[in-house]
Order: sequence, then structure tokens, then C-alpha cells
Amino acid sequence: MKSLEELATIRERMQSQVILREGQAETRVVVGMGTCGIAAGARPVLNTLVEEVMNNDLFKKVTVSQNGCIGMCNFEPIVEVFGKDTDRVTYVKVTPEMAKEIVQKHLIGGTPIAEYTIEAVEK
Repeated sequence: MKSLEELATIRERMQSQVILREGQAETRVVVGMGTCGIAAGARPVLNTLVEEVMNNDLFKKVTVSQNGCIGMCNFEPIVEVFGKDTDRVTYVKVTPEMAKEIVQKHLIGGTPIAEYTIEAVEK
């Protein structure tokens, strides 16, 4: 059995993740978690995004959430970034490594990664 301190620590960590996934912030990151997305590897991508947002202390500025299938199964896993004053950026075929780079370059650095977007892949 866990001690009360260990349980309190686990509870606090998990509450911050729930808030992260449900909160309202100036930037929203949405991961496609329909059956096709999950089959393509969206769960590790979602987990990586949540961890990276937490590790980089972005949880007050960035909300990470999930949605269902948007009908572009051949591009899964899909990650969409909605900024308060910017256009939506749709990243496709995202891996956990790409998710880390998206956090660093886009969410922290402010520069979308063009080669990971749907526009680049469709060319």
C-alpha cells in the first residue's frame, strides 16, 4: 500500500494532466484519437505532448486535448495547433520525436515546422 504522501503526489500529478487536457489556454493542441489515429500511434504522441508541455512549464499557456476522427485517416496521427491570434497548423504523420520538436520549435519558439504540415505532405 502506498503512503498518504505518495498518494497525494500521484493525485496532484494526475490532476495537472486532467487540467492540461481540459483547460482553456491561449494555445490549443488537439490530437486525433479516433480508431484510425490510435492505430497509427496517436496515443504515444498525445502522451509525449502532455509530458513536454508539463516539463517545459507551458500548462498555463497550452491546452492539450483530443478529438475523434476528422476523415483524413491516411495522415494519422494528426496534431492541430490553434493559436489565439494565428491560423491553425495541421501536422500529419506525427511521431513522438516530432511531437517533442513541435513543442520546442512551435509552442516555445513560435515557428511552425512547415515540413511536418499537411500542406508539405500533399505536394
